[in-house]
Amino acid sequence: MELSPKQQIVEAIKSSENILLLTHKGPDGDAVGSLCAVSLALEKIGKKIFAVCADKISPVFSFLPISRINSELTGRRDFVISLDVSKTAAEKFLYKVEDGSINFIVTPKEGEFSAEMVSFPGGKFKFDLIIVLDCPDLDRLGSPHEQNSDLFYETLIVNIDHHAGNDHFGKINLVDLTATSTCEILVSIFEALSKDTSLLSEDIATALLTGIITDTNSFQNQNTTPKSLTVAAQLVAANANQQEIIKRIYKTRTLATLRLWGKVLSNIRDEMNYRFVWSQIQKSDFVVTQSTQDDADGVIDELLKTATGVDFVLLLTEKENGLHGSLRSVAKGVDVSAIAKLFGGGGHAMAAGFEVDYNDPSLGSEGIINKIRDYQKSIAQNQ
Repeated sequence: MELSPKQQIVEAIKSSENILLLTHKGPDGDAVGSLCAVSLALEKIGKKIFAVCADKISPVFSFLPISRINSELTGRRDFVISLDVSKTAAEKFLYKVEDGSINFIVTPKEGEFSAEMVSFPGGKFKFDLIIVLDCPDLDRLGSPHEQNSDLFYETLIVNIDHHAGNDHFGKINLVDLTATSTCEILVSIFEALSKDTSLLSEDIATALLTGIITDTNSFQNQNTTPKSLTVAAQLVAANANQQEIIKRIYKTRTLATLRLWGKVLSNIRDEMNYRFVWSQIQKSDFVVTQSTQDDADGVIDELLKTATGVDFVLLLTEKENGLHGSLRSVAKGVDVSAIAKLFGGGGHAMAAGFEVDYNDPSLGSEGIINKIRDYQKSIAQNQ
């Protein structure tokens, strides 16, 4: 009988020694929580782990063991020294270890070698398995995938996610659209990995509960299910620090954050004819309020999403690499991921995002709003 995706994942992990863990750019609580939880759990069963996220992790999640997450894909890689022998042939080769150094000695048949003939091409990574968490496609991984595409062709990929738009890019895909979060899915995987001893330590349970709480907005979103509440209760029983999660994510705001949020509220613009409201954070707003991009986290869920009489809310944020859009559904049945896809983004029906390049003048804030107006008009006409 064919194994289920969960059983295949368990077997793949058990048969691997060096495992690479990855999640998407712009990591949210589910991405960070799942990366921390899997890292801790697999080390607990004796695996060598290297966890990577291309973007900076918000200090909001500093209560989790985020120090184990790297920003670049390095390590567990052969160091290769290449000598060009196309014009000067080698007669013999040996090496000696002397005074803490390895000296490579190559004797030419005739002539001589020069330093210009030596290069240092990147060696292959020594990973048996890649686990991608909470990511709908490989492009969302950013630099780890862009700069190491060969690794992804040569290594078994496990894809664990809950996004409806997932590309099923893995050799093994566990994409559960009924789950509120990737962290919710991981609980049953951990149970299958270690049936004799529970992997749900306090740290792991806290990381998993962080993902569930953030992706359900503390169980306020419509995606909250009986299963998510049951799994959350199981994690609290395993000593997950639910109060610390709530305190850090929802009840700890700096003065700079509050000043920035005030800017967002003062910049609100209503598009009631098209049933949405939006606001924008410009780079100058961060300067004036002495805040950072991290301080913008949460404003769309805690302030804008409370708007009434609209289908969804939008927050546009000027960042270094482009204009970022965050969308949240307000009315029941409104799928904001469809709007995000207009700009090459994606996400959930309830929460989605996108990023556009500053080099495209048609996709400035006014261009984005005009495109959304057209979309809303077409939706209204088809109803």
